[in-house]
Amino acid sequence: MIDLFLARLNYVGFVVLVGVGLFVLIDDDNLVKKVIGLNVFQTGVLLFFITTGYRTGGSPPIVEPGGGPYANPLPQVLVLTAIVVGVSVTAVALALVVRIHREYGTLREDVLREGRIDESRNGPDGESQGGSADE
Repeated sequence: MIDLFLARLNYVGFVVLVGVGLFVLIDDDNLVKKVIGLNVFQTGVLLFFITTGYRTGGSPPIVEPGGGPYANPLPQVLVLTAIVVGVSVTAVALALVVRIHREYGTLREDVLREGRIDESRNGPDGESQGGSADE
């Protein structure tokens, strides 16, 4: 039983990373922690792609006489593309989080959803009192 567990350790890691990332995305109200949870979830998915694309004794897919089993290059290409997309999504999400914090003074999703924003940042008519360069 323990040998089977050790042989499938990458799959166990995938399940743990995806589970933790999904839990943080669903359970936590802090927007920065949600972005971190999204990154942990993505790391688990990337580990799954790499694990499923691994082939013991695989060689590069260059056809030669007497070539052995060939490794599929598609999972590596997908993982590289997913890394670039993931970094871009993280950058945009963090930029939005910074903008939300400047505008509302909080990063808690429940406070933003209910409309209980920091009243000291807003005047009596609801307009922002804080001066920023883009106003």
